[in-house]
Amino acid sequence: MREVPPATQPPTAPDQTSRCGTVALAGRSNVGKSTLLNRLLGAKVAITSTKPQTTRSRVLGIRTVAGAQMIWVDTPGVHRARSLLNRRMVETAQRSIDEADLIVGVVDAAAGFGAADREVLRRVAASRRPWLVALNKIDLVTDGALLPLLDALGKEFPGIDLVPVSAASGKNLAELERTVAGRLPAGPALYPEDELTDQTGRTLVQEFVREQIFAATEGEVPYRTAVAVERFEEKPGVNVVAATILVERETQKRIVIGAGGTRIREIGSRARRELERFFGKRFYLELFVKVRRDWTKSPRVLNELGL
Repeated sequence: MREVPPATQPPTAPDQTSRCGTVALAGRSNVGKSTLLNRLLGAKVAITSTKPQTTRSRVLGIRTVAGAQMIWVDTPGVHRARSLLNRRMVETAQRSIDEADLIVGVVDAAAGFGAADREVLRRVAASRRPWLVALNKIDLVTDGALLPLLDALGKEFPGIDLVPVSAASGKNLAELERTVAGRLPAGPALYPEDELTDQTGRTLVQEFVREQIFAATEGEVPYRTAVAVERFEEKPGVNVVAATILVERETQKRIVIGAGGTRIREIGSRARRELERFFGKRFYLELFVKVRRDWTKSPRVLNELGL
């Protein structure tokens, strides 16, 4: 295995045949799918967190290289879902698996190959779609620990390509791209080569704000919050945005706001910096907090939020 820089320079595709297809990243929670997507694109389009189940919906990222366009699809982590919200997250992941041209099952090398990983990869295999495995976070394990993992995966799923990578350092991502590009169906690119994602400005605001809620709060609070954009106005030199953070209880509202409004100001400030970095434009971001009781159990509210 050789060390390569982050995937910011287009690698040479296996041949000059035009190839294009969707590539679903599938795995349990916290294996690094969103970090992997961002590193492959060289830009942040998916939010990340050390907390599990951060990704709630499909996130599409577009990577165009010589001879191929990979339409990467980040998915919610597959887990044992009990609530309506979590069941919908797992359903979204399953639909992405079933509809993809190619699936990359992601396994966390540092955590090992466990029962939850086995369940996800069996779902992937059952889809009858072409697939391979990316063994992520190899920067956190020694070669002595990595080899038994590769052996276990090879025995469990014989004949499947295994690509050890590190989303954090960029190690071996060029090899992952070459392997993926070579297995895509023939066809023309579907997006302009400089396009990164199909997410709207409103969606990116919702996600970047939610990311900072995950970073700033603990316990059940981040899982009981959602963000709805009430206003998104593009003006010369600045985007003016107003968004509402939904919570289920008054106690959660107080936590999100913080003493004297300190926490919500910090959430807004950090989200604004991320938005300005992505768009290359100033943002004026105003946040409000509203109690909407048991919104995670309401099909109507979840539909309104696109979940």
